[in-house]
Formats: sequence, structure tokens, C-alpha cells
Amino acid sequence: MFELLNKSGRARRGVIKTVHGDIQTPVFMNVATQAAIKGALDSTDLTNVGCQVALANTYHLHIRPGDELIRTLGGLHGFMNWKGPMLTDSGGFQIFSLAELRKITEEGVTFSSHVDGRKIAMSPEDSIAIQVNLGADIIMAFDECIPIPSSREYVEESCNRTYRWLVRCLEEHKKSDTQSALFGINQGATYKDIRIEHMKQIAQLDLPGYAIGGLAVGETAEQMYDIVETVEEYMPENRPRYLMGVGTPENIIEAVARGIDMFDCVLPARNGRHGKLYTCDGSINIKNEQYSNDDTPIDSKCICYTCKNHSKAYIRHLFKSGEMLAMRLAVIHNLHYYNDLMARIRGAIEADEFDELKRSILCY
Repeated sequence: MFELLNKSGRARRGVIKTVHGDIQTPVFMNVATQAAIKGALDSTDLTNVGCQVALANTYHLHIRPGDELIRTLGGLHGFMNWKGPMLTDSGGFQIFSLAELRKITEEGVTFSSHVDGRKIAMSPEDSIAIQVNLGADIIMAFDECIPIPSSREYVEESCNRTYRWLVRCLEEHKKSDTQSALFGINQGATYKDIRIEHMKQIAQLDLPGYAIGGLAVGETAEQMYDIVETVEEYMPENRPRYLMGVGTPENIIEAVARGIDMFDCVLPARNGRHGKLYTCDGSINIKNEQYSNDDTPIDSKCICYTCKNHSKAYIRHLFKSGEMLAMRLAVIHNLHYYNDLMARIRGAIEADEFDELKRSILCY
């Protein structure tokens, strides 16, 4: 499934082969939580911004419209008319984000739906069954995303349970009629020894890929980099490595330098919807007065639809007028920026010039 092609320092260039196409790594996966990118982008837009992988949310799609319905409509690929690879998370992050609406037991998690309050039970087996119905190419094991900070005692208890859940996910996956690849998730908050032990445990299961979860949830950037560097040493060399929920361009560059292959984050779309746009010279707030009569594109080096067709002044006007088009054009640009950044990273690793690219990007 995964082939390592080049290295530049610890940065890795590879390819993940899936039923719906190859994924060139390092890769940023565009977040389509409810089978859509927030900001009014559809699957054609995803293709145009260079998206390789779309990521959808197990919990949200199970609640609405329902994974059984999506299965009958051709899975996520047919439902949202996306031809490329897809990844679904497990619902584990909602254990963190919906902490006030859930209860954790050995069997799994009981949620109160954020939509209508009805009780929803999700076990490791349920999570796998839902993701199989959704038809993703890569599915994630059910885990608990642990808040930071948490007591050592709780983190140890949670990691042990997450490992037992992973074993159950693996057994359910083996019984399923699916060509999806199941990835395990490393947890352990900011306790290095717990992270290492948990990574050693899950590596023994010889899964198609491994993720580092439970970061970007309250720790500092330096703590995150330290944990990634610690865990990476124990991640199998011949499997893709996924840092979940990260992050800024700087975060991605630093994590690639530490051997990570896969990323996802809501940040580029969310920031775009609020007027924060990424450029080769750093980020800008397009709502600022200085752009009111600026007839240049967001980024003179960018070839996205937005930059080829519209000026900063026009996009600022759309935001100030409350026009939905503002969000769409901004998100198109930001996602193109992120996907283009990953292409530049891949090229730099191939040429063994990653350190030079890293310095140029982090200089502003």
C-alpha cells in the first residue's frame, strides 16, 4: 500500500496506493466534514485546487443523513461525486469535542446528539461498520482523543482502553467486506514514555498505517514537535505516518521535517471564511482597509481560480458586503495554497533540498 520513494534528512517522499487512486505524500487532506467543504466548494472545486484526499466525519454523517443511506447511494464517493481517495475519522475526536454530551465505558461511548439530543451508542465495532458503509479508502480506529492537560493516571487508563478498542476494530475490520485500510492511532497526551509504549504496542499489530492523535488540542507548538519527534522513532518506516488535526503551514513544515507523511486540518477553510488568507509572503487579513483599492491578486505567484480572476479589492468588498461569494473565493485560494505547498514540499524532498525550502517558508 505504501512505497517510500525518497528522503531528505528525515523528510519522506512516498506514495500510498488505494482503490480510488494513488496519494502522493507528504499530503494535506482537505476536510469535508459532512461530505462538503465549508465555503460552498464541491468535488469539482476540490479537483481544481489540487486536492488528493477528502476527509469526512464518521460521527456527523452517522447522525445526518445516516451511513446506511449513504451506502445505498454509492458510499461517499457516489454521494458527493468525488472520484479520488477518501479518509474517514472514527468518531474518536468527538469524545474530546463533545465532552459534555458523552459517557465513556469499556464498551464504547454514548453520545447525546448535538442535533436533536437523542442517545447514540458507538462502540469500536460500530465505528468500523459505519466507516465501511461510508466506503472510505482509509478508515481510522476508534480511540479517545485525550484532553491536554490530563493526569498521568487517566492517560494511562485511556491509552490501555484505546489499545483494547483497536484490537476490537481490527477484528471487526477483518470480518467486513471492504478494501479499506485500517490505521491505528497513537495517544498519550504529552507523556513521552506513555506515547512510546503505546506506539510500540500498536506497531506490533502490523497495520497499513499509523497516526499520531491527541495533539493540537491545547499543548504548545514546541510540545507538539517534541512529541512527534519522540513517537516517530518508533513508527514503522514502511508505513504512512499521519499527524491528525495539524495545522498551520509552519506546523506542517516542522512535522514533515520530523518524518510525517499525512496531515488534515480545518484551518485553511475556516480561516478563509473569516478573511485570513495565505500567501507566499505570509498571511493577510483581506478585510483590512489597506486592500480597499488594491487591484492585485491575493498572491501574485498563485495560479488558483481566485487569484487569476479577482483582486484583493473585490474580495474585500464581498466580505464587507456579507456576500457568500467572499467565503467561496477565499477558501478556494487557501486550499490551493495548502495543496501547492505540499507539491513544493514533495519536489524539494525529491531534489534533496527540503532544508532550503523549510528555511524559505519559515523566514517570515
